Parts: sequence; structure tokens; C-alpha cells
Amino acid sequence: SYWARHFYKDRLRRGYMQIKSKLEQLVASAIESAFEESGFNIIDLPDCCLERPKDETNGDWASTVAMRCAKALHANPRIVAQTIIDHLPANDVIASCEIAGPGFINFRITDKALQGVVKDVLLSGKDYGKGEKITSPCAVNIEYVSANPTGPMHVGHGRWATLGDAIARIMRHAGYNVTEEFYINDHGVQLDTFGKSISLRYMELLGVGFEQPESFYGGAYVIDLAKEILDEDGTKWAKVSEEERVAAFKEIGYKRMLSSMKNTLSSFGTTFDVWFSERSLYTADKTGTTAIDRALAYMDKKGCLYKKDNALWFKSTDYDDDKDRVLIKENGEFTYFMSDIAYHYDKLQRGFDHLIDIWGADHHGYVKRCEAMLEAWGYPGSLEVVLGQLVNLYRDGEVVRMSKRTGEMITFDEVLEEVGVDATRFMMLTRSSDQQIDFDIELAKKQDATNPVYYVQYAHARICSVIRKAFGTEVVQGVALPNDLSMLTHESELALMRKLDEFIECVQIAARDRAPHRVARYAQDLAALYHQFYTNCHVICEDEALQAARLALCDATRIVLALSLNLLGVSTPERM
Repeated sequence: SYWARHFYKDRLRRGYMQIKSKLEQLVASAIESAFEESGFNIIDLPDCCLERPKDETNGDWASTVAMRCAKALHANPRIVAQTIIDHLPANDVIASCEIAGPGFINFRITDKALQGVVKDVLLSGKDYGKGEKITSPCAVNIEYVSANPTGPMHVGHGRWATLGDAIARIMRHAGYNVTEEFYINDHGVQLDTFGKSISLRYMELLGVGFEQPESFYGGAYVIDLAKEILDEDGTKWAKVSEEERVAAFKEIGYKRMLSSMKNTLSSFGTTFDVWFSERSLYTADKTGTTAIDRALAYMDKKGCLYKKDNALWFKSTDYDDDKDRVLIKENGEFTYFMSDIAYHYDKLQRGFDHLIDIWGADHHGYVKRCEAMLEAWGYPGSLEVVLGQLVNLYRDGEVVRMSKRTGEMITFDEVLEEVGVDATRFMMLTRSSDQQIDFDIELAKKQDATNPVYYVQYAHARICSVIRKAFGTEVVQGVALPNDLSMLTHESELALMRKLDEFIECVQIAARDRAPHRVARYAQDLAALYHQFYTNCHVICEDEALQAARLALCDATRIVLALSLNLLGVSTPERM
């Protein structure tokens, strides 16, 4: 039918369909058959509205579709529910269904359908849960971290790196075309201040004291940079003018800080497709125009600029901002917002349909004006800002504010050095981006079940150990799909298979909501169910058919655990 085709056109995933989708298809078919037979006509048939009951004794899935239909038909919802049940086509998915309360339909899934999930996973391998190419939006740009190259990365930057990288991985698995971008803030006053700070420290090392300016980078890393320059170049920079020295040190410091950031991110497993320099916005192309010029010309064409008090303004209040914004000051200087306008306009001109920016929560007041600029250009809703909350560092429950090494802010490199990449990534992703994270360094280092990443990785390593033992090899090999999976009927086995089936939906929702914490939570739940299965069901046993089936379930779990961890950028050790 037209309705069924429309409802399920995006449900197929590389030759397999999640149990939920199969159930939705059956219910849709039953509704249509019932309505055709009764002569009822509802133009907009409701969604099947499947949810997992809070109480597992009520079944695997529950639907409110009967109550929604009954409202449109002015009928008794329990009668409508029974009519839907009576028209369900023959299938091997539904074991039983019953009507509860005012008209809920509760479904229980057959063991056979759950056993089919093991087959799907083994046949699909690393492509399990992978979505078909999404055509709208066609191209997504995710810009994150984008730290000023005037100092080392702090722990907050680490959270944005983790979040952006995981969102990109998950969205790609769900079928999105994603480009990851780092916006280098290499233009403006902050770099001038950085160069002057290095210059003052350099001269201090040569015995020239100074009074610290109000705007000054006072971190120990600035002294280290000055020492490096002195070691490499000697006193030659003391013989030039201050202006020349500051200009040179600005470039030297900028390049070394950027290189340091790239090294940190690379060691963390975060890579970017594009490193975009803010300076390039002010560089003329072959036509003699800059990105700034082109953005201003387009905004002028759209009629959203005006002059007042010798400054150039953007009519952002026309697009629900609380006040208009200055783009060019009275003295002719560009505002920071002008750079942002040109940068976002450039991204659109490069062919991106949807822009995702990941910012710290302290930038929340900046969101509306940035949304306004894209709406002014005719791209409403094409900018999405994900705000990340702060990271609170603890050590055994005690707040940690300063580095023991330097007595200053703890850098992201220091956390990675002590905790490691895997634990840092996983701990950073255990909460939604809009929640603060309490990161306990000592907990992240523990190698027991209290440490969530260790708990999940141990489940993966345990499965690898079982497979090696079963085949008498030192290398983990894929398990062949057995002819018979029907013996997988123990409740621990069924619970594990239900969870494997949930992975497809988990990825889709995590991609849609930009919510990697859902995958982290899923991985923990899957690991817990495997540990229960391992305790309750002996894999290596005398019954060869049962052993083959349980090994297949183990390997399917290994594949999905590895997929989950890979989507978070976490490794999958085979031995622990």
C-alpha cells in the first residue's frame, strides 16, 4: 500500500531490518487491512508508536496506535486494538500480543526473531547498523575545538575534541556525509598579545625586567617558548626593534602552539579534514576580493545592512536577535562577529547544507546572532550549535584545580599522560553534552568494574578469550554462522539478543540527536548483559550444536561491542 511504502521507505538497512521495524510493518499492514474491511477512512494514519514498556513483564514492545486510531474514529480503543490484532498477518516475529489498560497493545517477540539478529550481525560484520546514504542534508560540516593557538589545550578543549569526533563517527555510520573542520583563530588582538608576551619573557631572560601589562599571557609555557627561541637564536632578537621582535615572536609562537595542538589531537585519535585559517578570510583571491568582501556584498544584496554612527550594522533584530550587531566599527576595524559571518558564509559557499558548531556553554549568548545571519541569507535552520558544559576534575573525590607540575591550569596533555586516551574518551562521553562532567582521574585509571571503560573493554577481551579457547588458537577468528541457532533460548541469551537488536536504533537516534552518550550507555548495558550470560551459560560445553550457537552469539556480541567502542574512538583490546 502507499502508506506502508511511505512509512517504511527509510527502514531497510543493507538487507536486514530491525525487529522493531518488522513489527511496525506488521502493525501497519493490520491497520490498513482492518480499515479497508470496515470501510473506515483516516487520511493521516498514526505512527505505530512502539515503545519499550517500563515493566518488562508487559512484553517487549507496547503500542498506543489503537488509542490514536480510536480518537479519530470516535470508537472504543480496546475494540480497535482487538481489531488490529485480529488483522495481523501470519509472521514469525510476534509470539503473543495482549490488550492492556485503556487500549495498549503489548507484543512479545519470538525466540526465532531474536535468534535472527545473531545471523544479521555475523553476516553484516562491521557494517551492522550502518545506514544507507542520507541525501538530506547532503553534506554536513562539523566544526569543533577551534582553540586559540595562544596556549596549550585545556580539559574543556578535550571534551569538545571527544564530542565532535564521536558525533562525526556516529553520523557517518548512520549514513551522513560529514566533514570535520578546525577553525584556526589566527587573526586579531589575541595573537598580538601573545607575541608581545613572548617578547617580554625573552627580554626578561636577558635581564630586562618589565611591568606586566593588563593583557598578558602569563603561563609557564610562554617562558618555555621564550627559552626555546633564546636557545635557538641567541640574542639576535634583542638587537631589533620591539615591533619587529613582537611580530616575529607572534608567528613563531603561533606556529608552535598550532603544531602542539595538532600533535595532541593526533595522539588522541582526532583528525580533521580541514584546518581553516581565519587569516584566509582577509586574503584576496584572483579577483581581488576577500571572503569578508563577498559576505558583506551578499548581505548588502539581501538588504540586511545599514550604517549608523559611522559604523556598519547587521539588522539581526529582524531575525529575532535581541539587538542589532556591529560588523565594522567606527574606526574601521572589523568585529569578531564579522569574521564569524564571513567564515560561515564561506562554508555555505563550499557546498555544505548543514553546519554544526560545537562551542563551550559560555558562548550561549552568541547563538542567536549566528542563527540570524544564516536566516538573513535564506538558510534558516542550517546552523546547529551544540553547547558543551564544563569538565570538573577530581582525584579520589577531591577537586583538582591546578597542575602539580606547573602550579597552573591542568592541560589536556597532562590528563592524557596520566589517564590514557581510552579512559579519557569514554569518561568524556558518559554524559550528555549539556551536562557537566565530574571526571575523577583515579577512577579513570582503575582496572576493575567501577571503571566503565574497563568494564566494557573487559567484556570484549573476555569474548576474545572464549573464542581463542574454543578454537585452540592464539588469534581471534570470526565464528562461522551455524546451521541451527534455535537452542539460544536461555533468558540470558534472549536478553543479549534483544540488546544486539537495539544497536541499529541506538546509532540512528545518537546520530539524529548528536548524542554519543547514548552509544556509551548502550555499550555498558551490552557489556553487563554479556557478563551475565557468561556467568549463566557455559559456552564451551559437550553439546557441539549448543556450543556452536553460543559461540555465534559471543562473536555477534564482540562485533557490536567493537562497533560501539569504535564509534566512540575507543580501542578494543583482545587481551586484558
